[in-house]
Amino acid sequence: MIRFRPLFSAAALTFLLLWLAPAPLVADDTAELPNVVANDNRTAAGQLKGQQLTLRLELRKARWFPDAETDPHIDLHAFGETGKAPQIPGPLIRVNVGTEIVVNVTNLLKGDVRIHGLHERPGQLTDTFEVAAGATREVRFKAGAAGTYTYWASTANAPIIKRLTEDTQLSGAFIVDPPGKVADDRVFVLGLWLPDPAVFGKNVSSINGKSWPYTERLSMRAGETASWRVINGSAEAHSMHMHGFYFRVNSLGNGENDEAYSGEKRPMVVTQMISPGGTMAMTWVPEREGNWLFHCHMMIHMSRRITVPEGKPLTAHAEHDSTSLGMSGLVLGIRVTGNVAKPAVVKNADVRHLKLTLSQRQTGLSQFGMDLEEAGQAKRKDDAVPALIGPRIVLTRGQPAEVEVVNTLKDATTIHWHGIELENLYDGVAGYTGDSNQMTPAIAPGGSFVAKMTPSRAGTFIYHTHWHDEDQLLNGIYGPLIVLEPGEKYDPDHDKIFLISFGKLSDPLGQTMLINGTPQPSQQKLRVGEKYRFRLINITANAVDMEVSLSDEGRAVQWKQLAKDGADLPEDQRLSADAKIVLTVGETRDFEYQSSSPGELQLTAYLPRSRRRVVLALAFEGEAAK
Repeated sequence: MIRFRPLFSAAALTFLLLWLAPAPLVADDTAELPNVVANDNRTAAGQLKGQQLTLRLELRKARWFPDAETDPHIDLHAFGETGKAPQIPGPLIRVNVGTEIVVNVTNLLKGDVRIHGLHERPGQLTDTFEVAAGATREVRFKAGAAGTYTYWASTANAPIIKRLTEDTQLSGAFIVDPPGKVADDRVFVLGLWLPDPAVFGKNVSSINGKSWPYTERLSMRAGETASWRVINGSAEAHSMHMHGFYFRVNSLGNGENDEAYSGEKRPMVVTQMISPGGTMAMTWVPEREGNWLFHCHMMIHMSRRITVPEGKPLTAHAEHDSTSLGMSGLVLGIRVTGNVAKPAVVKNADVRHLKLTLSQRQTGLSQFGMDLEEAGQAKRKDDAVPALIGPRIVLTRGQPAEVEVVNTLKDATTIHWHGIELENLYDGVAGYTGDSNQMTPAIAPGGSFVAKMTPSRAGTFIYHTHWHDEDQLLNGIYGPLIVLEPGEKYDPDHDKIFLISFGKLSDPLGQTMLINGTPQPSQQKLRVGEKYRFRLINITANAVDMEVSLSDEGRAVQWKQLAKDGADLPEDQRLSADAKIVLTVGETRDFEYQSSSPGELQLTAYLPRSRRRVVLALAFEGEAAK
């Protein structure tokens, strides 16, 4: 994913200049191109008569406005129904199980095109057909198994992860419903325009054909169940994160096959990775009023865009202005009215008062520092962290807490309490979260803001900057947030936090991998036969597919799965498995590990595409179990 070198070699400098250079547009070889219509995936395409759907599709060059229609545009290839405006994403195919589908595909482009996904499900990625330039091709097939799927096309016979600029929006949703009534749900297709797949950082990301702040604003009632299908039609994985609420994952697929979960086996998460071409069906219930967000947690896909077609910013909004709020791309805004959630408060629990101070550092690894104090208690030594990580915050389920964030930095900031179920005003998106009476403020230099929360579950969470400023994230404005059960005390000897991030350090581009704020973490000594809780946290900027493993000279050991995103797994899912996982951006996972023999293990965080890694050694001492 990340392609920068750690130092400014000549090659890296050239690469940086390419990254900053204006992105080229597809040449406009048509005098009058039709304008693309953003497809909200509410209306199924084609004509349905009985058990047969007839659909006429065409591919043509069109003009796409991912922001307002008065903003700069991008000329590219798009699907559309014959006789209608082209759409991004492509027309929605939605039928019941047992339906016969007849599709005529007309290719109005200059080159041949290969079509993927127009066949019976489940299927294979190799189930494709070609349509020559200027030709029409008809295919007939049964819809197949119920599920969430996608169809897509390429003019270069390339896999979805390598489609070129003009083809990157040639994707559409293909939904097969069970027999009977069509489900009352929403379908969202994630798009990513890449002028050059080899250059990281150049992109225009969208949901149903629009980029924040022009994505659809959703309105919901507290207590009502929402069912969504999310389809990744893009060339990169996305780490989709929900603010303020958990959601259940009903199914995950690769676009060709769909694996459904049922009952308690449905993962309960706040963050879920969706692979390129992948799909997710999810259900969730908003329980508190106010404005909330659902977005990709990769900074490059939700921060202010840097792409410059036609020599102008594609999004003309200034950083943190009242329209874009410093965000762009893969972001959905959700307005919830009504309020049914009342946090359970432990009887006779006192309110805890903490102060988190952000400051500029003159020396040390990090440009910024974070200190934690609690009213009535002496400042702990481990709170003065010299590396790129904030102090550990430990709260108790059901006990009210007030955390005053004091900003002595030169710039404004705000803090998001990632995964915590709390009132909307304190969620941490300046100028957006809150309600009509009061909005979450930016914390200006010299200012402060008190975030109030009563954690409703014990688990592993994160606090981090939500200022959409990569410099703040790469300089350590984040930290672990641990919630314990009432009566528990944090045991640092057996409760181990491994927070993985990126930092600037010796790399001005900020691509040095860190564990607990340092690229060379010191060996930790543990005891044979004793149980340890490992809390893994990924708060990198863009490491969406980071692999984390615990191994003995390269051989994976076994650990027991305990929790994901702060939510405990059901007992029947607390299984032992090989200690190797993909930990996506904004995700936390808890495991239990117990060594039966002395020796050294390596906890490794690794990025496959860039080959970056950071290793922490765990030395187990004592006698082997008999």
